[in-house]
Amino acid sequence: MREELRKILIDRDLLSAERFEECVQEEAHTGESLDRVLLQKGYLTELDMLKAFGDSLGLEVIEGLGKVHVPDEFVNQVPVQFARSYNVIALDASDGGLRVATCSPFETNALDDLATMLGVEVEPVLALRIEITNLINHAYKRKADVVDEALDNLDEGDVDVLTAEIDVAEDILDVANKAPIIKLVNMIMFQALKMRASDVHLHPYEDRLQVRNRIDGILYDMEAIPKRVQDAVISRVKIMGKMDIAERRLPQDGRATVKLGEGEVDVRISTVPTSNGERIVMRLLDMTARVLGMSELGLEADNLAMLNKFVRFTHGIILVTGPTGSGKTTTLYAVLQEINSAEKNCITIEDPIEYHLDSISQIQVNNKKGLTFATGLRSLMRQDPDVMMVGEIRDEETGKIATQAALTGHLVFSTLHTNDAAGAVARMLNFGVEPYLVASSVLVVIAQRLVRRICEECIETYTPTGSDLLELEDIGLTVEDLPGGQLTRGTGCANCFQTGYVDRTAIYEILPVTEHVKEQIMEHASASAIKRASIERGCRTLRMDGARKVTLGETTVQEVLRVTQLDML
Repeated sequence: MREELRKILIDRDLLSAERFEECVQEEAHTGESLDRVLLQKGYLTELDMLKAFGDSLGLEVIEGLGKVHVPDEFVNQVPVQFARSYNVIALDASDGGLRVATCSPFETNALDDLATMLGVEVEPVLALRIEITNLINHAYKRKADVVDEALDNLDEGDVDVLTAEIDVAEDILDVANKAPIIKLVNMIMFQALKMRASDVHLHPYEDRLQVRNRIDGILYDMEAIPKRVQDAVISRVKIMGKMDIAERRLPQDGRATVKLGEGEVDVRISTVPTSNGERIVMRLLDMTARVLGMSELGLEADNLAMLNKFVRFTHGIILVTGPTGSGKTTTLYAVLQEINSAEKNCITIEDPIEYHLDSISQIQVNNKKGLTFATGLRSLMRQDPDVMMVGEIRDEETGKIATQAALTGHLVFSTLHTNDAAGAVARMLNFGVEPYLVASSVLVVIAQRLVRRICEECIETYTPTGSDLLELEDIGLTVEDLPGGQLTRGTGCANCFQTGYVDRTAIYEILPVTEHVKEQIMEHASASAIKRASIERGCRTLRMDGARKVTLGETTVQEVLRVTQLDML
């Protein structure tokens, strides 16, 4: 076989005879397999190596595993650690057996163990390591009934076992030989991540501990955990967050990092005592999630062009407003990523840091040690910044420092909790910032909300009748405004967990601080007066922007009404 492999490599001008002999000697000296030696030396690309080995061994080489559906028997019978350790994954059934992809053609022992484990014949094929790894992660993420499976063998457990030292970043898919309580907590988190949940609630009732997941902004009840193991489950979560398990009468905060395949998830944990026991909320932040670009935020073309103009300014304040969970930070990250360059010094102060951005210095607020938004922003001024992002303007001190920074040649991004764009101006004035400072420093105010997108797998059109027509009227539309007089909705399917929605997009209200708005600020005009005047000059409200997304078939009337209840003059 080696001679045939040598001939293939030389004939294809992939390797010289001298280098092949060098690799064979290295194999004998180190005990490493020939394929690994070839890759470590860097003489061949992995694909070239696999094709050469495939021809010499008579094995098929498969490129592109992205759309492969791994057989359920493999996922259910083979531990994820085995699949990861040996880089093997089943692709499909083959004459009573399974075709299994591997990137190590000489790992025959692993394939023999796999055949014994599954009780079927295994036919090996070759594929790239990264594609096998990605397929393993995808396959085990969709493993069904994981929490039910953990509940089946649940016992009260020994809390002493739970207090064992926890890895810095524990893999929640690795549940082999773990105590039942640990396995249960891991599977609760795994299921939440699989369903794209942003938060996991452990809500104690008189007779049970209810798991609830927040998906696309809506809470859904999941499994009910028996009351008898409630304390053990709560203790396990508190240990993960390095909190005091003996303290049950005071609120506590903690954090943990867990691994899911190759990615890491930051978990922020909050506990509060209730009459039925401690209540826990875990905020899940996927550290490997991709930061969206400005063109992916859901901005209409005219709003995107307007925002692009303002973010190129060298100084001033750009405010993003909306309630908690409305996507303000995501918008700011997208903007920062757009304008970040080697010529600019960009620094942020956040609470918490949700995504890590390349070449941008990010500071975490630490109130216990005196690092607040105000003190942090004051320090940033001495760091020669071009662009600063302040997570939130919460008080008069932060507001005044931000305006001073904007007036002394810095571009400042920040957020406020207000219902609409015009309300941000009133909030700044309420903080005690002088009207002339607000008028001269604020460039633009962006209000936003998140609406759920209609699931593309089960989308359908229908003719609005009865209550639909009244709801259409509420968002300023008529049947004539709809394409073909039809509305769209999701009927519910496995892809959207029967909700009819997958993922979210944003609706926006953008208020440029023009000369007219500056005059209104100086005159202490009310937020409603500023808003009314801006609409007359062509600005769209949140509800108007939502109505446009309804006509485009991106979301439903009900979603727009749900998130714009306070969008009134």
